[in-house]
Amino acid sequence: MRRPVRSARFPVMRLVFAHIIQILIACLGGLVLNVLGVPAAWLSGSALAIVLWGLTGKALPMPRALADAAMLISGASMGAAVTPAAISSMAQYPSSLILLVIAVIAISGSSAFWLTRVSGWRRDDAILASVPGALSTVLAIAVDRNAAVAPIAIVQNLRLFVLIALLPSAVVFSGGGGDAGTLMGQGSPVESPGGMAFILLGGLAVGIVFNRLRVAAPILLGATLVSTVSHGTDYVTGIIPPVITTGGLILIGMFIAERFRDLRRSTLRESFMAALGSFAIGMLIAVCFAALAAWLAGVSFANGLIAFAPGGLEAMTILALILGLDPLYVGTHHLVRFLGIGLVVPFVVAWLQRGDPPKVS
Repeated sequence: MRRPVRSARFPVMRLVFAHIIQILIACLGGLVLNVLGVPAAWLSGSALAIVLWGLTGKALPMPRALADAAMLISGASMGAAVTPAAISSMAQYPSSLILLVIAVIAISGSSAFWLTRVSGWRRDDAILASVPGALSTVLAIAVDRNAAVAPIAIVQNLRLFVLIALLPSAVVFSGGGGDAGTLMGQGSPVESPGGMAFILLGGLAVGIVFNRLRVAAPILLGATLVSTVSHGTDYVTGIIPPVITTGGLILIGMFIAERFRDLRRSTLRESFMAALGSFAIGMLIAVCFAALAAWLAGVSFANGLIAFAPGGLEAMTILALILGLDPLYVGTHHLVRFLGIGLVVPFVVAWLQRGDPPKVS
């Protein structure tokens, strides 16, 4: 009577062990890119590692519950940046922040126009690829809405890579740079266990409501809202422990990697050309708005360029620190854009897909 029970348990244990091995492989990929200093290392490294692991034929689909946990952690981490100090700092640059909102709309719209009219993309895919920054959020939404993740990721990652590679030289050429400041948020205390529980459970509850309303990336959006309100009102203070945040990025990278298994060379080639055009248009618009914002805010063009560059919050703020610019000005602008994207894009994509739902792969 016992032998069937043991034989039934064995496949389950083997499956659990295989998932653990896969997670460790993703961690190793993130660690390697992190040591090499690659931007968004834990996200990109874990995704790349699982794509390569998939070539062996041993990769397993990621359980949905684990993917939801990753989005819950990421949303909580996003909202933790909205402290009362960050909110008060936003009031110092009203005209510049207004221009930022207009710039994001202009960059997204122009880039999406290029991708739809020239490259022949679907509207929802084009919007997700054109949104400047918030890579993890955009890709999480793309996965959740069954969008074309591989081309979107190519466009987004090319943009980030070019910015990291070329912006420092552009800043030095423009005469910017100086003494290194302090990174915004550095040294912040870690959230209490009670605060974390409140945000995670509250974000899960709101996410379930959003899921019933068919909102894109509901768990991610729910956690972002709860975390933003909690930290913005100072009801909860501190940041999500870095080890937990890193774990969330690794898991999201694994989930994203599932959509890269059937990537063809033709897709890479076509997406690369589309990405170049999208980046060129977006960067040209960003430079124009950066010059105007720098003049209105009374900061250097170098500060404006980094603040309006369509890159990620962490990467651009660190660039400001390394180049001796104002990390508060840069970080505030990228924070506003980052949260705005996370709160608005899910609704926009859901609206676009109502009349033209994507094919289920």
